[in-house]
Amino acid sequence: MKSLGDWIRHNAEWAGGCLALGLGEQRFTYREMNRAVARRRNLLVQVLGAEPGDRIAFLGFNSCEVALLLFACARSGCVFMPLNNRLAVPELRAILAHSEARFACVEEEFAPVANEIQATLPALQCLNMDSDYPSLLARAEERDNNDLGTLDDPVLLIYTSGTTGQPKGVLHAQRALFFNALNAIHAQEISAADHVLSVLPLFHSGGLNIQTSPAFYAGARVSLLRRFDAGETLKAIDVLRPTLFLAVPAVIQALVDHPRWMDTDLSCLRMVGTGSSTVPDALLNAWHDRGVPATQIYGLTESAPTAICLPIADAQAKLGSAGKPAMHCEARIVDDDGQVVEGSKPGEIQLRGPNLFKAYFKEPELTAGAFDGDWFRTGDIGHRDADGFYAIDDRKKDVIISGGENIYPADIENVLASMPELAEYAVVGAPSKRWGQTPVACVVLREGAALDDRQLLARFNGLLARYKHPRSVLFLPTLPRNAMGKVLKYKLRERLSEGSE
Repeated sequence: MKSLGDWIRHNAEWAGGCLALGLGEQRFTYREMNRAVARRRNLLVQVLGAEPGDRIAFLGFNSCEVALLLFACARSGCVFMPLNNRLAVPELRAILAHSEARFACVEEEFAPVANEIQATLPALQCLNMDSDYPSLLARAEERDNNDLGTLDDPVLLIYTSGTTGQPKGVLHAQRALFFNALNAIHAQEISAADHVLSVLPLFHSGGLNIQTSPAFYAGARVSLLRRFDAGETLKAIDVLRPTLFLAVPAVIQALVDHPRWMDTDLSCLRMVGTGSSTVPDALLNAWHDRGVPATQIYGLTESAPTAICLPIADAQAKLGSAGKPAMHCEARIVDDDGQVVEGSKPGEIQLRGPNLFKAYFKEPELTAGAFDGDWFRTGDIGHRDADGFYAIDDRKKDVIISGGENIYPADIENVLASMPELAEYAVVGAPSKRWGQTPVACVVLREGAALDDRQLLARFNGLLARYKHPRSVLFLPTLPRNAMGKVLKYKLRERLSEGSE
């Protein structure tokens, strides 16, 4: 295998008439998908003049083009960069500037956003997927030319915000996605007979790489929904009859709360994968009660992300467990001194394996600091039981995980810092039955200042993605701090968890 593009090429030769990819009425067999990938490879190289290493961004909702461009980038040696379509213009502009992306493929709905960004980034060439893309694609050969990319070349760049509020680009080589596919296939027992229904955003590593991209290695079928809708998802399960499905807790809650939940025939599903945050037992049992095993998959963008998985056979016996290390990923738990922890004592989870990321893009010091030797520091706290199963106790303490989305308090606090009425501020997550957590702004007003919660929340409009906005404001006379002046966020979380406010 020279590149990931060989996955599609091989399956086109092996079982070319089998369905590979679809969204609505758009369908590709493996033979058709191979030709489509070849044409997009030639679009990048022959028509656009892209060179190996060039970043190719995509801004839009789930579409077949995401998969086709990923494999086209693998064959051309370019780097695919799916953008979070929920980000605000300033956030997208910062990411595109930092990545020095050469091209951005933009769906029509996001054309105004692209125009605003391109006005300040003249080196970026935006291609409208409706008006520009079809004519350019028509000029590209359909012939399957030689691959310019190899397994050692970078192929995927996903930006994820750090705890400082600054986005960091997680860069993966093709080899990492290859081993991630092997991990996912082994853990979920994926075969060519499977049919994946993918509704999570493909700009997330989980949506793209837990079931979707591994399915193409196995020769399985992938059906996409443009975006998640509970009713449409249940309808798709009824009509398409998929065998595999991936859902974060907020998605499961929305499905369970939908009137069609109990009437939907789930017998086609042989397993459901979930994760991204702690999953309540009630949501796991919602599947088990319907006869569908629900397993957890733990990982991060940096691990591509499949790292620790719960075997399907243990889904009920080990309810709530994250599972065991995937086939090509090692895990260990260390204490604050970096010493390996034995038994069930909690500590930081560290990972090692060929599925790990290549680097934080253009951040060598940040990359070096993320590793303890060749072990990646996840920052997540967990423990291991007597049978070797891992449990996640705390997801990066300060990170708020709402509806499967990571929300970093620093992003919100940077906005609060610009409000002159505030003397002190901190952001923490409050428990939410529907979303898992929601961000709350804990603030102290300056003496004589007047600002109510409605006015404060309105100031986030246009600055941050809507899902990052605080859902409520807690006004306090002072914030709890330690002797060094650091805000004790755990005390704020305790106060909110107790429901005293």
